[in-house]
Amino acid sequence: MNIAPSSIPMDQLWQDTPERAADEPALVIDVGGFEGPLDLLLHLARSQKVDLARISVLALAEQYLAFIESARRVRIELAADYLVMAAWLAYLKSKLLIPQQAKGDDGPSGEEMAATLAFRLKRLEAMREAATRLINRNLVGRDVHVRGAPEHIPHHVQSAYDASLFDLLSAYANIRQRHAITQVTIEKRKVWSLSDARDLLTRMLGEITEWTVLQHYLLQYLPADDRVTATASAFAASLELVREGKLEIRQDGAFQPIYLRQGRNPAVAPEVVVDAF
Repeated sequence: MNIAPSSIPMDQLWQDTPERAADEPALVIDVGGFEGPLDLLLHLARSQKVDLARISVLALAEQYLAFIESARRVRIELAADYLVMAAWLAYLKSKLLIPQQAKGDDGPSGEEMAATLAFRLKRLEAMREAATRLINRNLVGRDVHVRGAPEHIPHHVQSAYDASLFDLLSAYANIRQRHAITQVTIEKRKVWSLSDARDLLTRMLGEITEWTVLQHYLLQYLPADDRVTATASAFAASLELVREGKLEIRQDGAFQPIYLRQGRNPAVAPEVVVDAF
C-alpha cells in the first residue's frame, strides 16, 4: 500500500523513508538491479527465450506492466523512469489492440512503435555483448603482466695498469705508425717555358723604349705565384733576344736590378753591358 503525499506532515516530506516494521513483508523484487526501464525490458525479453527480431512486443508490454504492478504491491519506491515506461507501454498496448487507424493520423502506428522498441532492445543487447567481450579480455596485472622496468644498480669500475715505460712507448709508437702518412704526393709546380717568356718579351718590345727594370713588367702581367719561375725564364729569353739584336740589357752591379730596352740596331747584335763592380 502506498502512502498518499497529503498524509505526510510537511516537516517529514523531505526526510528519508522510515524503516519498515519487522512484521512487514520483505522485498522480493529488485528493480534497482537494472540500469533502466529498457534494461528491464531486455531482461523480460530474454526470459521468453526467443529472438528479439521475432519477439511479441504486446506480450512483452504485458509482462512489464505485470512486473511494475507486482513491484508496487510490495511498496517498492519505483523510479520515475520505470513509471514513464509503464505508461508508454500501456499506450503502446492500446495502439496494438485498437484496429489500424485512418491514414490521416499524424502519429506513428502501433506496429511502427513496436518496431522501434524492438530495434532499441536489439541495440542494447549488442552493446551488452560487446561490453561483456571487452570485460572478458585479458587484463594487465590479472591475466598478463608487463615486463618489469630495469633496475638501476650502480656499479663502479676501477682500472689497474701494470705496464712498464717500454710498453707505453711501444704502444704509442704503434698508434703513431698506424696514423702516419704512407703516401706523399708533391703537387706539380707550374713553370714558365723559355718559349712562353720569349713570346711575352716580344709582345712588350714596342713598350720598352727606355731602360726599364725587368721585374716591372713581370709584376704587371703575371700573378705572384708565377713570378719566380717567370723571372728565370724571362732572363734566359732576354739573352736570346739580345743575341738577335732585338733587345738591350744592362745591370749596374751584382745583385742589382736588370734593365731592358728595345734594341737600337736589330741587324747587329749588341753586347750585354755590365758595369764593373
